[in-house]
Amino acid sequence: MPFDAACTQEEGFTSARTARVMAEACRLAGLDAEGATLIRLGENALYRLASVPVVVRIARSSEYMASARNEVAVSRWLEAEQFPAARVLGDLEQPQMVDGHPVTFWHLIREGDRKATYAELGGVLRDLHSLLLPSGLELPPYNIFGRTPLRLARAHGIAAADREFLQHRFGELRTKVAELYFDSPKGPMHGDAHVQNLMVDDRGQVRLIDFEKFGFDHPEWDLMVTSVEHHSLGWQTAEEYAGFVSAYGRDLRDWPGFPTLRAVQEFHMTTWLMQNINEDRHVADEYARRIASLRDDKARRDWRPW
Repeated sequence: MPFDAACTQEEGFTSARTARVMAEACRLAGLDAEGATLIRLGENALYRLASVPVVVRIARSSEYMASARNEVAVSRWLEAEQFPAARVLGDLEQPQMVDGHPVTFWHLIREGDRKATYAELGGVLRDLHSLLLPSGLELPPYNIFGRTPLRLARAHGIAAADREFLQHRFGELRTKVAELYFDSPKGPMHGDAHVQNLMVDDRGQVRLIDFEKFGFDHPEWDLMVTSVEHHSLGWQTAEEYAGFVSAYGRDLRDWPGFPTLRAVQEFHMTTWLMQNINEDRHVADEYARRIASLRDDKARRDWRPW
């Protein structure tokens, strides 16, 4: 699959474009891209190589380079701590920049025959939040709204009314977040702590993955994801959520700031999905469902996991 240097950012972050970037990145790294398969196209594109047990991770644009560097540094720190987590390839200089896309290479985690539980997620977060940073590793504060301005500016195919509504909601949420009072000290935090960012390998070991939003901030931001998925969306049973709370030792819903974090998480989940509405009709349908219910705070959130 030859690299097409003429492909442009205007093409969008598509499976066709990322396949070309993946092939060129592998050529530069001395890896064989033949037969690689697309695992996921979301915030990043993930490809599994057929030739070696490696996953290639491609970020959306050059603006993600600092985040990619942070991911590599975090992975190497967690490896030194013997923390169960994804590992970058140690013998490559990374991230690479290929046609405007930061690219990183990761050891494949061979999945076992079960998924991680919410109790395991609570335990992993408890252990992560208790770690002390080594000297020399500086983690950024949690970027609460992340790439929201980029997402809104670059979203293709959304209605003008949707864009206007989301920009207005973005302003409202920034004001509410600025008024929050946290009662927990800052520490290392994952930044996107949902159960899908845990994998169980073929030896039964639970491993934390996806360090793109990893930072140094209040742990409430990590508890936000599962708490909202349960309280707003009903994606966990009462028993599953109780297992999460018991393992971690805290229920975020008891904190007065929870309604604000709930609104933030719902906003994230909608704008994240918005990026790929042109890639798949089912994505577009789910985005329409989410944006409609965001317009009514009292509406039922019958969202589907994605």
